[in-house]
Amino acid sequence: MRMETSIKLYSLSYNQSKTYTTAGLFIIGNILFPQLCHLIPMGGNIWLPIYFFTLIGAYKYGWKVGLLTAVFSPIINSLLFGMPVAAVLPAILLKSILLALVAGFTAHRCQRLSISLLALVVLSYQVLGTLGEWILNGNLYTALQDFRIGVPGMLTQILGGYVFVKYILKR
Repeated sequence: MRMETSIKLYSLSYNQSKTYTTAGLFIIGNILFPQLCHLIPMGGNIWLPIYFFTLIGAYKYGWKVGLLTAVFSPIINSLLFGMPVAAVLPAILLKSILLALVAGFTAHRCQRLSISLLALVVLSYQVLGTLGEWILNGNLYTALQDFRIGVPGMLTQILGGYVFVKYILKR
């Protein structure tokens, strides 16, 4: 199986209705997927589901779709379900925004999809986000939580994101 491929990527702008429709679908995914993961004890902390469709949206459709998804998904989830709790919302928003920007930039710059590129994207937003979270809350142990228990979620983002972008979103 070839693990690197050229794919059709988009760079939607804010003056296109398709941008908002596409972002809306990814936001819905980022609302439903966390609800499923939260059925498992510590599921949100382990699987990091709030980031999954942000990665896919930003990589396939550009940073603007990713940014809309990154901002609205955590806020809507917090308002509707209380997860993420308000105290951690700034750190999650920071990581979500970093993910959207890094994924959109990487896809635009490289114009291809690979496991290694997605791994680079995930590690980049996690490292930068962890540093930001440490600055925000002053607690390194808490900031490192995704690296302590969220590795399955990071692997899901990388492998699941690859499968989703390559095989499900072919157009």
